[in-house]
Amino acid sequence: MALMMKQSAGLKAVSAARSRKSVVVRAGKYDEELVKTAHTVASKGRGILAMDESNATCGKRLDSIGVENTEENRRAYRELLCTTPGLGQFISGAILFEETLYQSTKDGRKFVDAMKAENIVPGIKVDKGLVPLANTNGESWCMGLDGLDKRCAEYYKAGARFAKWRSVVSIPHGPSIIAARDCAYGLARYAAIAQNAGLVPIVEPEVLLDGEHDIDRCLEVQEAVWAETFKYMADNKVLFEGILLKPAMVTPGADCPNRAGPAKVAEYTLKMLRRRVPPAVPGIMFLSGGQSELESTLNLNAMNQQPNPW
Repeated sequence: MALMMKQSAGLKAVSAARSRKSVVVRAGKYDEELVKTAHTVASKGRGILAMDESNATCGKRLDSIGVENTEENRRAYRELLCTTPGLGQFISGAILFEETLYQSTKDGRKFVDAMKAENIVPGIKVDKGLVPLANTNGESWCMGLDGLDKRCAEYYKAGARFAKWRSVVSIPHGPSIIAARDCAYGLARYAAIAQNAGLVPIVEPEVLLDGEHDIDRCLEVQEAVWAETFKYMADNKVLFEGILLKPAMVTPGADCPNRAGPAKVAEYTLKMLRRRVPPAVPGIMFLSGGQSELESTLNLNAMNQQPNPW
């Protein structure tokens, strides 16, 4: 019996050694840079400036003040944002539209260089937008994985150091299993591709505020979506220390009669994050998600009064 036990232990040791050899440890060439970038964007007391409006959306802003939607006028408008004195005191990263990434100030400085001089990390929107998801109840999926590796490589060369990809989940329209899974897997593939090109991925599965659901239903859906997203990111060997998250807060639906104050929103949102998000993640940048500026600020402030790993 003793001999048989020793032989069994020996076989187990051989088996364990083989299994260790088969494990691939991720060591991408951009890993150190990704971690540094993520921590810079998530630096205390600063946030992200989202200036990634499409040319059409930017045109609506210009039209509201009677200015023609031309490339030069869009450039001048974006220059006002990029060159605001002291911007780097409050802004750590700026999400750019593709056109903006390659534009320059009137005196010839690249926008990305102007931002870097203020310790602002340039980022880039890389998804191709939402389209209807077939055979669902009005749900959507996000396009853009085709050719993403080549686009990300070009964006890195142009000076971008992080990327943004937005998928959405609708509670009133489901969420169906296929919609939640597509959202999670698409985000994971995007995150892996972006990291391999040197870009820190902002992972954004937005659970939409629309609906009459209460805060408990929102928590249930968010937990399910985030569990699936992190599962697929782990499968795709995404480096968690080199990502940033952009979730919606856990709130009642916009049409729910039972509203929640900042203390309850903070309690539920932190509960969800602690249950689902690894502490290795450097930072979380919240969507206001249809809330007013005051409401979202009060909710965020309540969260930051409580201890959390991020």
